[in-house]
Amino acid sequence: MSIKSTILGFPRMGSDRQLKKLVEGFWSGKVTEQELAEGSKKLRADHWALQASYGLTEVPVGDFSYYDHVLDAAFAAGIIPSRYQQVDNSGTRAYFAMGRGLQNKDVDVPSLEMKKWFDTNYHFMVPEVADDQAFKLHSTKVVDEFKEATALGYAARPVVLGPVTLLALSKTAKGSSSKPLDHLANLLPVYVELFGLLAEAGAEWVQVDEPVLALDLDAAVYQAAFTQAYSELSKVAGLKFLLTSYFGRLGDNLAWAATLPVHGIHLDLVRGSADLDSALALIPADKVISAGLINGRNIWKANLDKQLATLATIVSARQGAAAAPVWVNSSCSLLHSPHSLKPEAGHLDEETLGWLSFAEEKVEEVAILAAAIASRDSVAEQLSSNAAKVLSRQQSARITRPAVQQRLASLDASSYERQAVFAERQAVQRETLKLPVFPTTTIGSFPQTAEVRKARAQFRKGALSQAEYQQFLDAETRQCIEWQDACGLDVLVHGEFERTDMVEFFGEHLEGFVFTKRGWVQSYGSRCVKPPVIFGDVSRPHAMTVDVAKFAQSCSPNKPVKGMLTGPVTILQWSFVRDDQPRSQTAGQIALAIRDEVVDLEAAGIRVIQVDEPAIREGLPLRKADYDAYLKWSVDVFRLATTGVRNQTQIHTHFCYSDFNEIFTAIKSLDADVITIENSKSDLKLLGALEVHGYAAEIGPGLYDIHSPRVPSVEEMAARFAALQKYIPAENLWANPDCGLKTRGWPEVKESLTNLVAVAVAARNAL
Repeated sequence: MSIKSTILGFPRMGSDRQLKKLVEGFWSGKVTEQELAEGSKKLRADHWALQASYGLTEVPVGDFSYYDHVLDAAFAAGIIPSRYQQVDNSGTRAYFAMGRGLQNKDVDVPSLEMKKWFDTNYHFMVPEVADDQAFKLHSTKVVDEFKEATALGYAARPVVLGPVTLLALSKTAKGSSSKPLDHLANLLPVYVELFGLLAEAGAEWVQVDEPVLALDLDAAVYQAAFTQAYSELSKVAGLKFLLTSYFGRLGDNLAWAATLPVHGIHLDLVRGSADLDSALALIPADKVISAGLINGRNIWKANLDKQLATLATIVSARQGAAAAPVWVNSSCSLLHSPHSLKPEAGHLDEETLGWLSFAEEKVEEVAILAAAIASRDSVAEQLSSNAAKVLSRQQSARITRPAVQQRLASLDASSYERQAVFAERQAVQRETLKLPVFPTTTIGSFPQTAEVRKARAQFRKGALSQAEYQQFLDAETRQCIEWQDACGLDVLVHGEFERTDMVEFFGEHLEGFVFTKRGWVQSYGSRCVKPPVIFGDVSRPHAMTVDVAKFAQSCSPNKPVKGMLTGPVTILQWSFVRDDQPRSQTAGQIALAIRDEVVDLEAAGIRVIQVDEPAIREGLPLRKADYDAYLKWSVDVFRLATTGVRNQTQIHTHFCYSDFNEIFTAIKSLDADVITIENSKSDLKLLGALEVHGYAAEIGPGLYDIHSPRVPSVEEMAARFAALQKYIPAENLWANPDCGLKTRGWPEVKESLTNLVAVAVAARNAL
């Protein structure tokens, strides 16, 4: 039996974030559209060459994107709301306007809504489908990239987001009433046309990504939709389809997915390994099984002996003349992994380095598995090295710290409860803080300017001493607080100029973490994050933010300055997490570390403490049967982190870019005094959750989108704030942006916040 080795997708940004630099250069006018296209073409070629160098028999194409692959799919199908259609002639600026908005003397359009891509920290742009939606093939990007790859001599497989998933992830445009999936029949001719062009270009296989198959689906609705879609697509002559799902098990969806008129099915055998026996029984022998054996979402070296045993089981079950080939694959796209371990040599110690595998190394792991099933002797050295490094991690004395585990195990119920119920705390906090009605604040960070980044780089290189760097940070903090005070904000923040990232900063101060030099992964658009690696038991050896908070508060004698912390669930979700113990246990260890910091901040005189949990919805399992267990421990660890303070101390938390209806009961159970929450990009959907579930504590739904450079007017924010007042009592309503301001520039920040304060003041005066 022939074994194909391939991956579902590769990181886009490049080994040194070349795409980020190209795209941001284009936005600023320093890079022309032609230079953007040429630089991206070179980057794609480099990535294909790297994959081929390890012996992959086929490379994916079309997985590259300037901004987001869901946006690419919508743009290609002509799902372009009218407000973007007159932005430019080439389409590139309209495309970016959909992703990040556009504001100049001629145009003022916000971006599309943004949501998390399933349970990852990647964000996608939500397409809008109108009642009168006219679909047409607007872009042949994937065809062009397939031709690029084949011209360079690579065996290539186009990657396309499937029609059912595209519509399932879309939303109904304002003023429309039809559901996006109602438009499937009208969308399919665009896919038929696109796939016809791919067949003409010489494509044999197309990878059609349908990750909604990993969700709980209405079988009657979705089986009909998939049957309709793939019956139509199968009419494209000369093309084979790999139906691809990932991030979890197919479960009940597998039985009918296996009957679809496709030529192969991909299985995520890392997160969906429970599907294997059913898949071997249900998937016809003449259909390819693509075995997703290498984890695309974590960075630990694969246990190749273990995965090779699984692969052998699949191959053994698929014997016979009529059996289709087996493919060895990544579990999902490697988009969620850093580019390569090579830059970490000399930065990480040899032991830790041996435990890890980034995208380049995962490509090699796929190739080794495929080679080993044909001839184990041909890769005996690689398998032996892998086994030694896997064993090294299992036996390392650095992993487990008994005192940490004992502290977590010895907690009782009182560790998870505030001293009094919210109503009593609210009365005490009003007396203590003396805030006006409709208090104003921001979410935490202020712009990380070129000067801030330069000073940080100089400090790390030794060009600035610790004292000089601290003097710089103090000056930035003082100026930030003085501006907020002058602007009229009521609860201030120190600006977080000392922090590169809201998770990385805390990980650097905790035991059990290590940090990469260039372990960047894409979060949204050109925004990249460098997740810490949690390798062992977590504890806090010393205070992390107390000195900074005390200094910041001293700069504002008349207004409270928030202590700013990242919550345990978000630190967990936005790190690469050890896989040798339950995630809940690691989260509990992080919670104890944050609890110690919260208590120390209160003792230092900080009266408002924010513990951000923007990732709590992101961590929700894909299947509803798994919800309760996750929500139980995620609520518990937040409460563990925040309940060690007196009634006078006001605990804030923050959430962003998610559908909160499914977790609103859990949000209430967190027992925070104030929540700030994304609202501006989601058409006030939060109000529906408030109407259904109710919320008695204080809340600040975001008044404007910080992921776009546009400045919202007073009138725009005032209309949004007026809508909120119909659902939220005045005494409980705050005014704030959607999220932190790190990625924005000072001019737009100042103008936007000045407008926000004006809205709140006008609302107070109107009472």
